[in-house]
Amino acid sequence: MLLFSFIWLRAPMSELLINVNDFETRVALLEQGALHEVHLDRASGDSVTGNVYRGKVVRIVPGMQAAFVEVGLARPGFLHVRDMTDRHSEPGSAPPDIRDLLHDGQELLVQVAKDPISSKGARLTTQIAIASRFLVLMPGTDHIGVSIRVEDPDERERLRASIEAGRVEADIKMGFIARTAAEGASEEALLSDLRYLVRTWRVIDERQRGRKVGDVIYEELPIHIRVIRDFASSELERIVIDHHETFERVERFIDQFLPEASELLEHYTDEAALFERYSVEDDLSRALGARVELKCGGYLVIEQTEAMTTIDVNTGGYLGGYNLEETVYRTNLEAAAAIPRQLRLRNLGGIIVVDFIDMEDAEHQRQVMRALEKACESDTARLRFEGPSALGLVEMSRKRTRKSLVQQMCQPCGTCDGRGVVKTAESTCYDIFRAIEADSRRRRGDNSKAADYLVRADQSVIDRLLDEDAGSLSSLADRIDRNIRMQVESVYTPEQYDVVLVQGVQR
Repeated sequence: MLLFSFIWLRAPMSELLINVNDFETRVALLEQGALHEVHLDRASGDSVTGNVYRGKVVRIVPGMQAAFVEVGLARPGFLHVRDMTDRHSEPGSAPPDIRDLLHDGQELLVQVAKDPISSKGARLTTQIAIASRFLVLMPGTDHIGVSIRVEDPDERERLRASIEAGRVEADIKMGFIARTAAEGASEEALLSDLRYLVRTWRVIDERQRGRKVGDVIYEELPIHIRVIRDFASSELERIVIDHHETFERVERFIDQFLPEASELLEHYTDEAALFERYSVEDDLSRALGARVELKCGGYLVIEQTEAMTTIDVNTGGYLGGYNLEETVYRTNLEAAAAIPRQLRLRNLGGIIVVDFIDMEDAEHQRQVMRALEKACESDTARLRFEGPSALGLVEMSRKRTRKSLVQQMCQPCGTCDGRGVVKTAESTCYDIFRAIEADSRRRRGDNSKAADYLVRADQSVIDRLLDEDAGSLSSLADRIDRNIRMQVESVYTPEQYDVVLVQGVQR
């Protein structure tokens, strides 16, 4: 279960840029001056991850061991049996039948683990988790855990002891996880976080009583506060905010919860737009495209589908190696360093398949894989690797909790309907010929000889019908014994056309 990000920043320099206006808040993470992550929050409310709702079971699907739960969003959320509270099963054991845990119409408290994506509803869990600066509260368990990024055994034991002392003081048995940021934190700071989380949970527990289905019981912090909370570390050098009210709100939050970061705050007042000053707008525009240029002259092609993302590596114009194997190796090395940044920037998750250029040298293959894994170390999301396979493909999986950058900022093309391609004018012309022939066959024997066919289509299609395909058009008209007339429709796409019968003059 992960409803939050365990953050560790390894870059020697990082900055947070926060751009705020009435309709959108954008947070950019720069590492060594390069854009690595972007978080968006629009007035329409894109992300609901972390929110807690009063839900109602509307359908149980035994074959999937899951239920659909109404929480007031556009479509019911998806709750799998494994995302229900830990007390229902022992570790490693098979989960119980979901029908033993839920029934239609049952009301329950759920938290959004993943935002709705495409046609899928939100992924829900009953394993509520509320995060603070150093800790995560898990009221459904009594377990004390420590982030695996805290490697020192003595520090891990100190964190557990501090949390246990806080639980005894508060007279509670709820579970906690010490986040990576807790490493080195004072006992006082840890206990302060613990008390804050306990108070928050008691408010949630009280608030849920008497609420109706679809009510928001707890709402995650605003994006600019949440990102600062998660990314604040010794490597963070600046937090730049271009909005006065937001700056004051962040300043109050930092004074209360992150006093060590107060010197990092900077109110940006220059005339030039903040994201333009740091070239973030250009990087965002490029991140929406499929092609990523590499410094060596090679390039990546990133294609995102609903099921997976594919990344193809190409040498392009790079000819810098001493031989073909050396050229391929150096291109793959640079691609391995660039791919993790693109995954973070575009927020790509799920299954990712990378098609590196084939390498004969086994040592070159190992070096490229090591470079890929090393570049992924600063990623906050959970990743797994497999490969290279027998076909030379590297498979990765990256945890996905929110929409990708393209899904947040774009919609399927109205011309190609999201395919990325449209039929040629030639193909559309042949579709028109077939449509006319089929309709003519259906009308054999009727008395509507004094009617012409009118073709309404895009300018490029009409131009081809009157030029390259004029001979075929004339032969078709003779064969069906009807005139065929043309009309340009400026609002039609190259694939759209209409064929209708209109009153004409008998031939």
